This record gives sequence, structure tokens and C-alpha cells, in this order.
Amino acid sequence: MDISGKIAIVSGGASGLGAACVRLLVEKGARAAILDLNEGLADALVSEYKDRVIFIKTDVSDDLNVKSAVQQTKDIFGAVHFAISCAGIGFPEKVLDKDGPMPMDKFEKTMRVNLSGTLNVIRHASSKMVENSSNPDGEKGVIINTSSIAAYEGQIGQVGYTASKAAIIGITLPIAREFADYGIRVVTIAPGIFDTPILGRLSEKIKASLARQIPFPKRLGDSKEFALLACHIIENPMINGETIRLDGSLRMADR
Repeated sequence: MDISGKIAIVSGGASGLGAACVRLLVEKGARAAILDLNEGLADALVSEYKDRVIFIKTDVSDDLNVKSAVQQTKDIFGAVHFAISCAGIGFPEKVLDKDGPMPMDKFEKTMRVNLSGTLNVIRHASSKMVENSSNPDGEKGVIINTSSIAAYEGQIGQVGYTASKAAIIGITLPIAREFADYGIRVVTIAPGIFDTPILGRLSEKIKASLARQIPFPKRLGDSKEFALLACHIIENPMINGETIRLDGSLRMADR
């Protein structure tokens, strides 16, 4: 699907992977709605791109909040063609430690934001995509989810994060099959270690150590490389129902 002239929703679009997607989409001629909680960072992007980007403060785990944000996007821009879910959280926590079994609150919050939040975006964005006119291939929209290589090689202390990201992979194919009749493709990206604000609190020494674990290229991923893949997925109609690892062939150790 051509990107120019289209409308994108990007959850978690105020920073990191999501912000890189917003930038590249706009550079390619799209307009974008940022669904995020970080007002300051989102406003900076809106100021930079003027009327090509809007910000709608959104908690993706809140069904009605997402429904309203998607409707606002349609009302302002006239359509929704792409939905990229980058919003996510994670809490390092062992199932059993010196204090006993882990409490369930952080696990449940991680599942609500990462899994239910992704599904909320899929549900409500797709309901607008079906209203679009088809292109020559019969396409009406593209949905891109964000998983993680932790879904494949979860480390000790990542049980909630790993469960949520593995579930995102799990829902990709059945939704792609269901949406085939609507002309909507569904694809997931599983990134490795990227130099995003989440890693910002780590020292340069620790980041260098993480980079050395990556076979090639021996560096952390750049957010723009995630955005490049997202845009290629949009533009390549044969990519559907698939999860693509974007990790420099990294395979995580147990800790």
C-alpha cells in the first residue's frame, strides 16, 4: 500500500520506536495520530510537523479511551489506513524470590498494556479501515504490532513481559486470517535491543556490553531501522500474518 496521502495511528508514538515510525511516515507523505500518555514529547513532534501530526492522550489499556482516540483521528483526518502499536511496559520480577511468590499486580498490568492495549488498537482501528476504498490489490489497511525477541528467549525475571509479547505473536496469524476478507493485513515485528529511551537510564558501559552480544551489526538497533521495516511492511502487500525478528541475529541468554 502506498504511504503518501494515507493516515496512520501510532500508539507509543511520542518516543523511541513509535516516534521513529511517526517521523518516517510523515516524511513519506502520510499524516499521523500519536496515541500516548507523554504529552511533552508528543507536543514536540506536533510542533515539528504542524498539521501533519496530532496528539491524542491515550491509555491503550482503556477500551473506551482507544475507541475515542481512533474516532477522533477519523474525524480530523478523514480515515485510518495504518495502525502501528508501539506502546508497552515491562517490570523485571522473578516468580519466586526471597520475599516469596511475586504479586500479580505488575504481571496483570503488563498484560493489560502490552496485550490488551495492542488488541484495543487492532479492534478499533480495523473498524475504521473496513470503511476505506480498496487499492488494486484489494487492500484497505495495514496493522503492525510490536512484540520482542523476549517472546522467543525470555530471560529470568521477564515472565510478564515475555508472556505479553509471546501472546502478541500468537494473535497475529488468526487475526490476519480473519481480516483477509476485509483487505487488512496484520504483521508483527519482534525487535531485539534498540537504543531507545527505555535504555537511556543505563550507563554507556552497560549499553556497550549489550551491543557486544549482538552478532552483527555489533551495535544497538537504531529506532529508524524499526521504522524502515514498518514502512516496508506497509508497502509490500505479500507480507501478512507473519512475525519478523529484527535483532541482528541476537539470541538472548537466560539472564
